[in-house]
Amino acid sequence: MQSGRRLASIYVREAWRRGTRRAALLRLRFSRHTISVPERLIVAPTDLRGIDSHVAEEIMDGRFPLAGRMLETDGKSPFTLTLPSRAFAVRLHSFGWLRHMRANKSERGSAVARVIVDSWLSIHGGRIEGIAWETDVVSQRVIAWLAHSPVVLQNADRGFYRRFMKSLAFHIGYLRRMAPYSTGEVRFRLRIALATASVAMPVRASTVRRAAQALDREFDSQILPDGGHISRNPRIGLELLLDLLPLRQTYVNLGHDLPQKLISGIDRMYPALRFFRHQDGDLALFNGATSTLADELMSVLRYDETAGQPFKALPHSRYQRLAAGKTVIIADTGPPAPGCFRTAHAGSLSFEMSSGRYRFIVNSGSPKFAGQRYVQMARTTAAHSTVVLNDTSSSRFSPSAFLAHMMTEPVETVAAERVETEDGREGIKARHDGYLDAFGVIHERELTLNAAGSIVTGMDRFVTDDRYHSEGPLRAVARFHIHPAIVPRQNDTESVLLTAPDGESWLFSSPGNEVLISEDIFFADSAGISSSDQIEVDFDLAEKPEIRWFLSRKS
Repeated sequence: MQSGRRLASIYVREAWRRGTRRAALLRLRFSRHTISVPERLIVAPTDLRGIDSHVAEEIMDGRFPLAGRMLETDGKSPFTLTLPSRAFAVRLHSFGWLRHMRANKSERGSAVARVIVDSWLSIHGGRIEGIAWETDVVSQRVIAWLAHSPVVLQNADRGFYRRFMKSLAFHIGYLRRMAPYSTGEVRFRLRIALATASVAMPVRASTVRRAAQALDREFDSQILPDGGHISRNPRIGLELLLDLLPLRQTYVNLGHDLPQKLISGIDRMYPALRFFRHQDGDLALFNGATSTLADELMSVLRYDETAGQPFKALPHSRYQRLAAGKTVIIADTGPPAPGCFRTAHAGSLSFEMSSGRYRFIVNSGSPKFAGQRYVQMARTTAAHSTVVLNDTSSSRFSPSAFLAHMMTEPVETVAAERVETEDGREGIKARHDGYLDAFGVIHERELTLNAAGSIVTGMDRFVTDDRYHSEGPLRAVARFHIHPAIVPRQNDTESVLLTAPDGESWLFSSPGNEVLISEDIFFADSAGISSSDQIEVDFDLAEKPEIRWFLSRKS
């Protein structure tokens, strides 16, 4: 009954949000002709993301390599063609690809970029609908147009310059109207776009001040005291820093007063970014994180003035880290973040392990370019290195497309404590109640790492709560997802040998249990979804409510 009332409440809130948003868009359409258009731009903020001259050459030749797909335009505007995927459309309409045009400083390169922008203005500039006008896409487009305006506006005639500025002004008005209907990372990026526009375009001092104050509020509401983002997605911090660092520099260069929380907020985010960084330099794959380009991460870490050893825990983000020798373990010891149920993953008590130059045990991550079906698959508990009970995720999702598969039955409580032993081992003990209502049991997990960083000891246990009743058998599967770079080989019925490309090897074993290798999918590969392997330990709670397992370095 309580679950039904909660679901009904979610439906009502979502219907109200959509209705009021439509009304705000209608008002915006009627007021678009009254928007003041600035005469010029003051500055073009920098872009820290990497550029690729090959991509620039492809675009100049009428080919768009975006989101893992290639679109041949045959001399037509890409906006008149059927686009290969939703991810491709998002990348195209966001205009982040303009940065690659900086690699070609010729007049022809600028002319090509200008023609493409002009075709967008003609086709989509007057129609506020579809992917082109999704709030996050608009925010990214504003940031990209401002940062790469020198490329677009080089040798532009007065007519194009006026159309470009008029559209930018309308974009700003649109984002101001959409701010109340945006949440999480989308609203943060919206505020970054508005703050960037306030210093890059000639506006009143009061406008600059209001944009700065609004950005400060996002730091207060979204960046936790330990520096993690409220979504609990490690990659969002990196994405935000890629836009926040140029904004900070633009404020400084123009002599504006910085938003009060900008410097302290950025400094707070860096330790969290280092916390999630594995031995191979990539970020951990929790709650929607996907692969990280090495040049993006390094371009951000180059500005890190808070250098130091990563924290052992992020108490507000609810993650724990064990590190010894050259081994790192990062564990999710928190429930899904409230307010982020559209993107949160059912990965409570999952963990990742890296050693030396490679990640060995990972979560499946979230796909960069795949469709919603794969995005939703990546959110299930089965896509994480933890235990699944009766093929059911620890947090459940709505099947309704209207709710965009929002998480409607999240894990409510996760308790965790850190333990240290006299022989130098560090460990984590944690439990969650995601299976309590449905099956009457609580999942407990223990992880320890010895002082040399050569032995990981694990325990998974299900504890029955007599206040709850469950009918039928309870069968659990402990999954350990193997990074695609690692080669698994069955050692015997109770163990699997994991070998990295450099020869380092670890033995996974679970005494008294059958340990199997099965096919898997790695969603977070930078080249797209790829095949991989996983280790599975299957056990019946009636016979064995607890299993123990080990990871031991062999070479």
